[in-house]
Amino acid sequence: MTGRYDAVVIGAGINGLVAAAELAGAGWTVALVDERDRIGGFIDSGQLTRPGFTHDTFSSWHPLFVGGGGYAALGADLHRHGLEYRNTDGAVTASASERGTVVAYRDPAATAEALAHPADRDAYAAMLTQLDAWAPHVFRTLSSELSGRDIARLAAGAWRGLRSAGLRELTRVSLQSGRGYTRERFTGWEADQLWIPWLLHAGLSPDHASGGLMLPVMAYTMHGLGLPVVAGGAAEFTAAFGRLLAERGVDVLLGAPAEAITVSGGRAVSVRVGGKLLHAGRAVLASASTTDLYRELLPADAVPAAGRAAAARYRPGRAAMQVHVALDAPLRWSDSRLDSVPLIHIGTGSDSTGIACAQAEAGLLPAEPTVVVGQQCVLDPGRAPAGKATLWIQLQEVPYAPAGDAAGQIDTSNGWSDEVAAAYVQRVLSRVEAFAPGLNSMVLAVAALPPTALRAANRNAVAGDPYGGATELDQSLRLRPGTGSGHATGIGGLFHIGAFTHPGPGLGGGSGHIVAQRLISASRSRKSRSGSVVPV
Repeated sequence: MTGRYDAVVIGAGINGLVAAAELAGAGWTVALVDERDRIGGFIDSGQLTRPGFTHDTFSSWHPLFVGGGGYAALGADLHRHGLEYRNTDGAVTASASERGTVVAYRDPAATAEALAHPADRDAYAAMLTQLDAWAPHVFRTLSSELSGRDIARLAAGAWRGLRSAGLRELTRVSLQSGRGYTRERFTGWEADQLWIPWLLHAGLSPDHASGGLMLPVMAYTMHGLGLPVVAGGAAEFTAAFGRLLAERGVDVLLGAPAEAITVSGGRAVSVRVGGKLLHAGRAVLASASTTDLYRELLPADAVPAAGRAAAARYRPGRAAMQVHVALDAPLRWSDSRLDSVPLIHIGTGSDSTGIACAQAEAGLLPAEPTVVVGQQCVLDPGRAPAGKATLWIQLQEVPYAPAGDAAGQIDTSNGWSDEVAAAYVQRVLSRVEAFAPGLNSMVLAVAALPPTALRAANRNAVAGDPYGGATELDQSLRLRPGTGSGHATGIGGLFHIGAFTHPGPGLGGGSGHIVAQRLISASRSRKSRSGSVVPV
């Protein structure tokens, strides 16, 4: 370790990993620092309940990464270093409620055929056909820096491809809520129940604007990419990344937080880590919360007005909770089709999810939460001993500081105490058991991570929100993180990456890839003109 690098990357989550690997692959000297004792951020796995049961501690599903620019750039090398995915060609996701069960298959025609109303079958096919026409423009937007030049280029391309009527419809749907979208297009309840819960994975509720576009994007992605999970658990993903970083000469410094970013002459020139300075000759990339970057890491007199405004406007989204269950046998659902589905939502769609989101926003434990049930053993049986199974349960409608219980049954006066967490877990398991009889009798062990535990595990989970802040329109696209300058910070050589920036949350590594490629491209361009390496 020299202490002098071309780039210092703060934060070893997915965006920091992608950025460090891509920059190092282009010949840059890179230091990657993280206050945790491991890389990966919210990507990890372990035997959290009993020996022999491997659980993905936080995130689990990788369609965004597999479909993104980071995977296009790094995937072959990651697989060479041991990364393997398990996926499905059949049922990919489903939803169960008192109304019934609806299943989505990789085959869109098979999914549509199961819808009760003939008009809905046609509407489902039309939804995907329309998204197919929109996809180049939508995904280019999500993978672009969204500079003024980018926006002009994207607008011109959309005009050429969609013309006036098509562009107007894309804009209208982008402003629509998910609830509005399904009400407008479908007669029956199935499409709403199936896809509305997926909006939670983007930090949205059924009634947030942009859900009208995100819903068909989610469906299009599931049909096209499935739900890949890492063979052997998510820690195998970070292990492959660790080997790639070592091969590319990245210095990985763990267990000490970045304490400050030094600014001199209007440029970020070094990062203080554990009392030592890491000099950054060309760039500093910070995967940090908006408030940490502009209020903690930077000296107050160096923060531009736009940075102060972004920190003041930032607001977290709903908190989340993870529950891991070791089972004595695989679940047997009342509807046997669910036995082989990797990920299932429990809820009625817009109705129950909208109520649960409102209760959580009001500080209450939802009476009937939307339960995300992951059955990774369906795809990767080796995660549990023979004849047994795991459940990965995610709850995306919980308050960080509960002020009460919507059902009036749990005393929350002591916040997320062990007793409150255990009582809420039992509510969740009982909700699942209504559709999987005998679940409670099959439970061998449970490990719960309430919002406070997520915050303790990752300082970027501000108020227990793992999505980098609310993802409503005023905190999306060019408006995320709120500086109006995208990933640039107004300080030379300092770039903001991570879930707090465009394109937002998820395991795509999008912001890390966008900024790394921007730096590499600018460096090559300037080097070709000057004949020497210059800061960017």
